[in-house]
Parts: sequence; C-alpha cells; structure tokens
Amino acid sequence: MKSIITILLAVLSAFLVYLLYLNIQEPIKFQEVKTEREKAVIGKLEDIRTAQEMYKAITDKYAKNFDSLAYTLNTDSITIEKILGDPDDPTGQDFIRTEIRKSAKDSLDFLEVDISDLSTVPYGDGKTFTIAADTMTYQSTLVNVCQVGTRYKDFMGDYASRKYSKYDNSYNPDKMIKFGDMNAPNLSGNWGR
Repeated sequence: MKSIITILLAVLSAFLVYLLYLNIQEPIKFQEVKTEREKAVIGKLEDIRTAQEMYKAITDKYAKNFDSLAYTLNTDSITIEKILGDPDDPTGQDFIRTEIRKSAKDSLDFLEVDISDLSTVPYGDGKTFTIAADTMTYQSTLVNVCQVGTRYKDFMGDYASRKYSKYDNSYNPDKMIKFGDMNAPNLSGNWGR
C-alpha cells in the first residue's frame, strides 16, 4: 500500500512539474511568436509604404487598391533628377540638371520590394491588408492621404485572443497595426520605429 501511494505521489509530482513548465513556457512562446510575426508584418507595411510613395511620385495620388498599385508600378516609370554642379552657385555656371526616366518595377526590385504579393498579410492565412486613399482639406490645402494596415488577430494565429494580454499589457488582438492616417497627411507607422 505504501508503495502505491509513493508511486501516485511521484506521478502527481511529475504532472505538477509539467504544468509549471507549461505555465512558464506559454508567455515566453507568446512573446517569441508576437515578435516574429510583428516584425514580418511591419516589414511588409514598410514595403507597401515604399510602393505607395513611388505610386504617388508617378500619379500625384495614392493607390486606393492593390490592383492599381501593382499595375502602375509594373508598367510605368519614375522620373529621377540628376544634378551635376552646385545648384546654390549664384552664377549658375557648371550646373546641369538632367531628368532620367526609370522603370518603377526596376527601382522596387533594387529595393527588394515584391509588388506581386504586397496585399497578403504574413502569417494571415490568406487575409489581406486594408487599404484606403483619398484627398482631404488639411490646413486649408487639399492633400492626399492613405492608410494601410491589419489587425493583430489577423496574423497572430493561435494567440489571437485577449487572454494573452496578461503576458503583455499593451496587447490587444483588435488593435490595428498600420501606417498612414485618413485624417492627416502622415505616412508614419504606429509600430514605434
């Protein structure tokens, strides 16, 4: 009888050690997954922002959808200004300004921006970023604005629940990670970089 109780206590102890291990590992795993996925999404948002800036340089506005963004960047070119000499020289001697047209796609390829897959959220199981663009009056001037983003729950997979906010007080699966603002001419990202 005494050996049965000893065996049961040993099994119970092993089970409790296992539960303790899981409780310690869960917040560590959550932070690892969150950091990895957040980094991938931010990288993609930075690529989209670069593409939007190039689109605006070509069309004088931001793209309202990913199809027109990709089409324009695949088929159009940007103007690059090459300046030789000192533009601040009051005599204007030895100052040459040349405009060169270069394929937008080639420029994006050089920057390692893949325009064929910009809309897809990393780790999002096929979900796409939301994209919006328009004009607004800001300080008595008509300006172009855009916003692109996604919610944490769209790419956090198994960790897309509010219960994980106990490991990170700032974590909210409904929070949007984005760049731009539809209410101000601003292309800053809200991720703190």
